[in-house]
Amino acid sequence: MALPLLATRPITQNARVNNFSIGNDEAPRIQVDVDEVIERAYRQIFFHAFKADREPILEMQLRHGAITTRDFIRGLLLSRKFREGFYRCNSNYRVVEQLVGRVLGRDVYGDQERIAWSIVIANQGLEGLVDALLNSPEYLEAFGTDVVPYQRSRVLAGRGQGQLPFNQKAPRYDAYWRDISARRAPADPTGRSGVQFSGEQISPAWVGGKPPKFAQTLWLALAAIGGLELVRILITTAAAMLSTASAG
Repeated sequence: MALPLLATRPITQNARVNNFSIGNDEAPRIQVDVDEVIERAYRQIFFHAFKADREPILEMQLRHGAITTRDFIRGLLLSRKFREGFYRCNSNYRVVEQLVGRVLGRDVYGDQERIAWSIVIANQGLEGLVDALLNSPEYLEAFGTDVVPYQRSRVLAGRGQGQLPFNQKAPRYDAYWRDISARRAPADPTGRSGVQFSGEQISPAWVGGKPPKFAQTLWLALAAIGGLELVRILITTAAAMLSTASAG
């Protein structure tokens, strides 16, 4: 039996105030071109999508009217790119922050909401949390089924400076994941190479901060061959120039 969603409430009055700003980047998105919808969706969910990250089947379904924009957003959130680049790189709390920011277009309402949605993802997984957010009254009221989510209340009347765009203030994974990824690559623990990770040996194949013996031997052999080839090219070029000068 799934646990009910815990009750949460906003931690600031700004969440309850309508946005009266005019002419800023959070005005309602009037979207008539499906290509624009697709590109905005990729930017909102992935920030940037390379060709390998795109979902051609979902794009085709959206172009032919087989799915709504909300369904397209759901497909991107459950895609391989999002699972590998966002979901598996973060704790449940961090995933909640990412999804609330990208789907509902706002920050989480403090630890109360962070814990409440974390319970959902712990019990129902990523798919359960995505469905709960996309089917929530807040999402449907703000974006409906045909508007790509965007960051709301980033600029409020009476404030001299707006909040940073979500993708700048909440990168897709935290510093701890970058450290873990860095430890998987060989590095010199003494810092002589300019890279040091807590003074630990990064790769067991490296001994004393140096690559294995066979790798050093192979590198020296390739360097020697390259040097000999360079000398041969120089000698050949010089001989050709001298022969041309003699003929002249």
